[in-house]
Amino acid sequence: MSSLELAVVGNCNFGALVDARGRIVWSCLPRFDGDPAFCSLLDGDEPEQGFFDIELLDFARSSQTYRRNSAILVTHLVDKHGGAVEITDFAPRFKHYGRIFRPTTLVRRVRPVAGAPRIRIRMRPRFHYGAEAPLVISGSNHIRYASPEQTLRLTTDAPVSYIVEEIPLILREEMSFFLGPDESLAASVSELAREYDERTDDYWREWTRYLALPLEWQDAVIRAAITLKLCSYEESGAVIAAMTTSVPEAAHSGRTWDYRFCWLRDAYLVVHALNRLGVSQTMEGYLGFIENVVANVADGYLQPVFNIMQGADLDERIVASLAGYRGMGPVRVGNAAYKQVQNDGYGSVILACTQTYFDQRLTRQGDRALFERLERLGEQAAQRWDVEDAGLWELRTVKRTHTYSSVLCWAACDRLARIAERLALEDRARLWRERADHIHDGIVERCWNEDLKSFVAWFDGDDVDASLLQLQQIGFISASDPRFVSTVALVEKRLRRGDYLFRYAMPDDFGVPETAFTVCTFWYIDALAAIGRVEEARSLFENILARRNGVGLLSEDVDVATGELWGNFPQTYSMVGLIRCALQLSRPWESAI
Repeated sequence: MSSLELAVVGNCNFGALVDARGRIVWSCLPRFDGDPAFCSLLDGDEPEQGFFDIELLDFARSSQTYRRNSAILVTHLVDKHGGAVEITDFAPRFKHYGRIFRPTTLVRRVRPVAGAPRIRIRMRPRFHYGAEAPLVISGSNHIRYASPEQTLRLTTDAPVSYIVEEIPLILREEMSFFLGPDESLAASVSELAREYDERTDDYWREWTRYLALPLEWQDAVIRAAITLKLCSYEESGAVIAAMTTSVPEAAHSGRTWDYRFCWLRDAYLVVHALNRLGVSQTMEGYLGFIENVVANVADGYLQPVFNIMQGADLDERIVASLAGYRGMGPVRVGNAAYKQVQNDGYGSVILACTQTYFDQRLTRQGDRALFERLERLGEQAAQRWDVEDAGLWELRTVKRTHTYSSVLCWAACDRLARIAERLALEDRARLWRERADHIHDGIVERCWNEDLKSFVAWFDGDDVDASLLQLQQIGFISASDPRFVSTVALVEKRLRRGDYLFRYAMPDDFGVPETAFTVCTFWYIDALAAIGRVEEARSLFENILARRNGVGLLSEDVDVATGELWGNFPQTYSMVGLIRCALQLSRPWESAI
């Protein structure tokens, strides 16, 4: 049965998901939002196609881990007779001729480590979301898997006929596999696999050396940081929300969405978290993405989500050729949220760009020209702060004037005032400060419920949602303000379920949510720490860390009764929450030295 006991490999160009037995069950090629050549994750309980499996016959058990401080995955398989093999998976990424070499290539190495293990190599890609079988063409040391739109080539030093006919063989010595474009290799397969392995491992170890880590929970933070990096599409600077589509938020819920795109809200939080760890290059790449997006919107209106090359059209359709995760469809491609009005995007973009005016590490410093482009977004924020929208939860049939959206409109104007002050533009600073103050007063008037002694989720409302826990993070209100403390109290009263927090408890388009939205639990932990309930926050943080899968990754949601992971994977929102809470809760370095 499919599960989210999955590991991620990738190189900021594409990614692949590998299950606990070393089977590649999901990978979109040639990029994150492309056609999944490996799609068995979404094809029911016992899929017969859409995977790349190095199967150990008479299988008994497996274990899986990443190499220390690396994105290279090692899977150890043991059979019933004591035979064992080790599978190493990675996507090459290293410096070459002064630039980053990151081909759309997956490298697999398998070697015997005990006994006389028998393996069977099953390479079964599909095209058009599982609907089309490829034409298989064998060469002397490669196999081509062809369709009219795409051809994959598997180059190997393993016997080709054994792969095509899926004949078992005793693994006597190491075998290597290169899967990628229909191009020949210019060197020995084994030598090139070994070289790429060493250089990719060196790259990631070097990359992690410069992370500004907390004293505690370093392994968890490193794994989260590498995962966030792997979810960035370096060519454009986009950051995807997750590598998958249509993993349901709860069993048989119908809540299946395509997350392989760049949400302005999610991407800002990702680059902000990485920047706090000292990773500025991903932020610079995303700022380039944002500048191009902003340059293409003449009136400043922003849709909430784009594809990874800034494409604005994400028409949503249901794919009938895949049964869904554990047979729980529908499988969706595209996301209709791109048509929604979500007014928090202006604040998300301006918050991201504010960094360029104050961070001297960045190569591209903010200037007057960028400020003028951002002002177009600010004008939209100033007009939309009290206008109904779908909100950050992307409700499809309900519109309200959501508090979170309004607060992000305030943040847009507030940060523009600060940027103008930085640029010594006194008139503009005064204008944006007046607008920010006006919005702030309006939000307090309409969103503070005196009877409940709490901010509420929408104007003149009587209910709360988890986004209210971010008011102090955004700077709208201080953590010590009694109004924030009492808001946290009402949120936990209404939304806490055991050690987890729901995003809201009201019915939506699909009924009442059944699983906890993982990032909301992190927001709750962060808020508890901010108001001084640190020990309670640390306990909850340890609990949510224990919900990570075997290689330290999180999805979007968690079942509060069983602890099982649900939702798209790996979820960048969740990994961001982990990093933020670790930085907030860790003891200072001075306490250990």
